[in-house]
Amino acid sequence: TRIEDEIAALQDKAAKAQENFEKEEKLRKELESLNAKLTAEKNALLKSLEGEKGSLSEYQEKAAKLQAQKTDLESQLADVQERLQQEEDARNQLFQAKKKLEQEVSGLKKDVEDLELNLQKSEQDKATKDHQIRNLNDEIAHQDELINKLNKEKKLQGETNQKTGEELQAAEDKVNHLNKVKVKLEQTLDELEDSLEREKKLRGDVEKAKRKVEGDLKLTQEAVTDLERNKKELEQTVQRKDKEISSLTAKLEDEQSVVGKLQKQIKELQSRIEELEEEVEAERQARTKAEKQRADLARELEELGERLEEAGGATSAQIELNKKREAELAKLRRDLEEANIQHEGTLANLRKKHNDAVAEMGEQIDQLNKLKAKVEKDKSSMIAELNDLRASVDHLTNEKAATEKVAKQLQHSLNEVQGKLDETNRTLNDFDAAKKKLSIENSDLLRQLEEAESQVSQLSKLKISLTTQLEDTKRLADEEGRERATLLGKFRNLEHDLDNLREQVEEEAEGKA
Repeated sequence: TRIEDEIAALQDKAAKAQENFEKEEKLRKELESLNAKLTAEKNALLKSLEGEKGSLSEYQEKAAKLQAQKTDLESQLADVQERLQQEEDARNQLFQAKKKLEQEVSGLKKDVEDLELNLQKSEQDKATKDHQIRNLNDEIAHQDELINKLNKEKKLQGETNQKTGEELQAAEDKVNHLNKVKVKLEQTLDELEDSLEREKKLRGDVEKAKRKVEGDLKLTQEAVTDLERNKKELEQTVQRKDKEISSLTAKLEDEQSVVGKLQKQIKELQSRIEELEEEVEAERQARTKAEKQRADLARELEELGERLEEAGGATSAQIELNKKREAELAKLRRDLEEANIQHEGTLANLRKKHNDAVAEMGEQIDQLNKLKAKVEKDKSSMIAELNDLRASVDHLTNEKAATEKVAKQLQHSLNEVQGKLDETNRTLNDFDAAKKKLSIENSDLLRQLEEAESQVSQLSKLKISLTTQLEDTKRLADEEGRERATLLGKFRNLEHDLDNLREQVEEEAEGKA
């Protein structure tokens, strides 16, 4: 029929929904296993990351990839759980629709059974009435035979009445037993419904705890992600500061090398100046000696002049010799003056160059000292900042380890909650199956109870009918007895009259004879 086809279609849908539910459950378990595996790999990589700082960037990339895979898998897991919830809702809807149709089918079957019982009852009533009509016709046609049969029927009716009473008592006992079983089943059903409500409430609490744990896990994972990002930024800052410190150190070494070169040049210039001062001193001594020689020559020249004046009459040879000596003396004076001028200029240039070089070297040394002090200050500041950054990295690493520990604890709690939820679902399914079984048994018992009540009602009606028939039969028997007694009295009166008439006839005959 159409209802059975709809029930079969709903059963097929329920089977498909159950199959999809099992597939989604299997996929969810596989994804959770893969998620746990990836989490373990991530933890192993993080542990190896703490031991091997050299390959930090590579491990961080792997951790980022694993985190992305984990996020993707968690998204897939959320989708699967959502689909699983949808499949479960669809399964519940199909189960409710199937249950409703089964109730409708049960109601229709009950109506059909009631109609069939009414039809059978009508046919039985019709047959009973036909039988009663035939019996009445037979009783009218066979009045004499009925009088003989009444005693037998009375006896048979008494036995039937006794048997009917016994059957009625047995039926009443059965009805009482079924009522007790019904009450017990209703109590059991109420207890199961209470247990089911408690399990549903427990399931709701477990779902709330699961959502709370999932929210805490999500917040913890976000905190871990933020800590990893901060750690990565701090490590990049540390690397940048290390590079800056290395650059400043190299620059400081270069500046120190330049300072060393300048100091070396200053020493060379100082030694050169000392040499030049020695040369100037030698020139000064030579000049003093030349001045002394010039003074000696001048004195000699004066003495020669005086001698010439005294001699008065020196020869021309002596005059030429004097001129030649004066010319040599004048040349020596000019050479001495030129040498003095040249030495003075050279000495002045050397002093100027020396003073300029010394001043320039002093300025460069001051600048280099200032730069060195600044670099040392920057280096100290960067080292302090680097130490702070390393302390921050260590603090973030500790926080990350603590957060990951909390995440593991939350994951463990989530697994426990999921296990409790699965156990609760299995318990609910068992309760649903037990409730369904008890509902079926209750329906069967109700049907049996209704059948028993119907039988009791029919037996009660039959008892009433038989009692009425028995009373009618007794009344008819009494009437027939009275009529029989009357007829018997009349018969005896007629026999008496006949005897009297026979005696009269005999007497008359004897009188005639």
